[in-house]
Amino acid sequence: MRLSDQDIINTPAGTPFVFDVECYNNIFYVAFKSLINGGIVDFEQSPYTSFIDLDKMRWMFYKFLVIGFNSRNYDIPITTLFLTGKFTTETIHTVSNEIILNQLQIYQLEKKYNIIMPVINHIDLIEVCPLTASLKTYAGRLHCNKMQDLPYDPQSTLTYDEIQELKKYCVNDLDNTVLICNELKPQLTLRYQLTDQYGIDLRSKSDAQIAESVIGKEVAKLKGYFSKKPIIKEGTQYEYKTPSFVRFNSSYLSEKLNIIQTSKFTIDNGGSPKWPEGVGDKIKTSSGWKWGLIIKMNRSTYTVGMGGLHSTEKSVAHLSDKDTVLIDRDVESFYPRIVLNNQLMPTHLGQEFLSVYESIVNRRIEAKRAKNSIVADSLKITINGSFGKLGSKYSLLYAPDLLLQVTITGQLCLLMLIEMIESVGIPVVSGNTDGIVIKCPRVKEPELNSIIKQWEQITNFVTEETRYKATYSKDVNNYIAVKEDGTCKTKGTYSNPWNDPKQAIFRFHKNPQTTICSEAIVEYITKGIKLADTITQCTDVTKFVSVRNVKGGATKQAVYLGKVIRWYYTKNEQGYIEYKTNGNKVPKSDGAKPLMNLPVEFPSDIDYDWYIKEATNMLFDIGYYKKTKIFG
Repeated sequence: MRLSDQDIINTPAGTPFVFDVECYNNIFYVAFKSLINGGIVDFEQSPYTSFIDLDKMRWMFYKFLVIGFNSRNYDIPITTLFLTGKFTTETIHTVSNEIILNQLQIYQLEKKYNIIMPVINHIDLIEVCPLTASLKTYAGRLHCNKMQDLPYDPQSTLTYDEIQELKKYCVNDLDNTVLICNELKPQLTLRYQLTDQYGIDLRSKSDAQIAESVIGKEVAKLKGYFSKKPIIKEGTQYEYKTPSFVRFNSSYLSEKLNIIQTSKFTIDNGGSPKWPEGVGDKIKTSSGWKWGLIIKMNRSTYTVGMGGLHSTEKSVAHLSDKDTVLIDRDVESFYPRIVLNNQLMPTHLGQEFLSVYESIVNRRIEAKRAKNSIVADSLKITINGSFGKLGSKYSLLYAPDLLLQVTITGQLCLLMLIEMIESVGIPVVSGNTDGIVIKCPRVKEPELNSIIKQWEQITNFVTEETRYKATYSKDVNNYIAVKEDGTCKTKGTYSNPWNDPKQAIFRFHKNPQTTICSEAIVEYITKGIKLADTITQCTDVTKFVSVRNVKGGATKQAVYLGKVIRWYYTKNEQGYIEYKTNGNKVPKSDGAKPLMNLPVEFPSDIDYDWYIKEATNMLFDIGYYKKTKIFG
């Protein structure tokens, strides 16, 4: 539906419209879509149009709330230039290339073309979305109806028919922007509340950027001026300063502590401290090898590095029974409490930082205990976001020495707790960043509780307890933990935020991979429902799909699919999906049928046996089934 001029006049000021820009050598195209009624308003300058109403386009930007994706860095600047009336499609395309290919920054563009970016009612979703991904990737993660790559080389000159296809592509991008915007409604609502509270426009900022803005403003109120971020040169070295309460009973752990205390941590070119090369042990990770410490304590092994503490279990299951109970103990507000307990502050922000930070942390804990989720969640954004900025050399909160102190202290404190628990014969079976899982003999529960209370008094931490019937772990970052009430805590491969509205924000974090399989094994573990029953009775095709980013794009039987693709497994599909650049097989794409457009009806050719086999393998991966060793 296209909105007429009268429709636009009748639309209230501030009504939200998503918008997008397409720019080629012979076409400049801007389209808006109403979030209220889905109506479209578009503007085209090309050889096939005689007039573009610049005043009407300005009206759209100044009357309504406009929402884009990466619009602050591209769509707003390129449209601002076009609205001067001084650019043809060819010259504006040249500027577009400068922004995209040469990464021309806004301040450079303003200076070069003698313009000032307008102050308009605008939200850019790119920072509100968690992590870093493209519009196409986020849309695929949210199960958009249509996945489509840019149909033509951006340096080409388009025919009339190609321009019509480009406009359809742009409208599909608008549909996907609407999808993302609607999915981010809770996060945007929180940002509106924070904007009202602090008098800063925080609607387009990430959690970390919000933290920087809020803390910076509150500190400036106390100090009477805005502090400048420090400049710390690459190669600067820091030593870890051990808090007085950090101590171990065993000589083994004391030696490990001594390694840390005598090491020099160097600032890398990104501004963060790195573990010294050649110090400690070489640890294998999913991305290669890194240096750190390997800590062995009874039957468990842990790694210490620049992140959190991690245990190294593989394909293992633990069950509570009449003699033992599985207990998860997480530290409440772990990193923030390390900051406050140890009076850690960025030197340039001073004591005022701690006053502001403690106020925010305490208010968040009070709101959480009072079940005031709106306040708790908004303050959580500020707290968690601030930690990430300690290692950013571009941030007002930049303090790499604090980042070092917080991460190392956190790991040492958990190791202290593990040592205290293990010393009385109570096994700790897993540890991850801010908590541990204990397999406690029931007769020793009073002793365990006494030890934890003692540790809390020493460290000034508070822990929260969760009891499990069972834990099934592929590794420390991929597991299923069954709580006593039958619900599950899942992580990594086995988490399914598409099935849980409370975890909706995590849909942005990873590509869906045949989530019917993880759903099936959870149903089997918790309710005894056969894998085949869950899988064959499901009629939601999105649970059967896999979404994958393919560098350089993918093809199937010479048909180009795109750089972000989607497929499901069918009974009679031949061949595999290939990388366009070299013809190599895209991993796990044997028997994969591309599904770039979601079907109206559920497919009749799904290979259920493939999904049942995959779910069965997952049960082996998490230790639910034991693999038989073959000798000879």
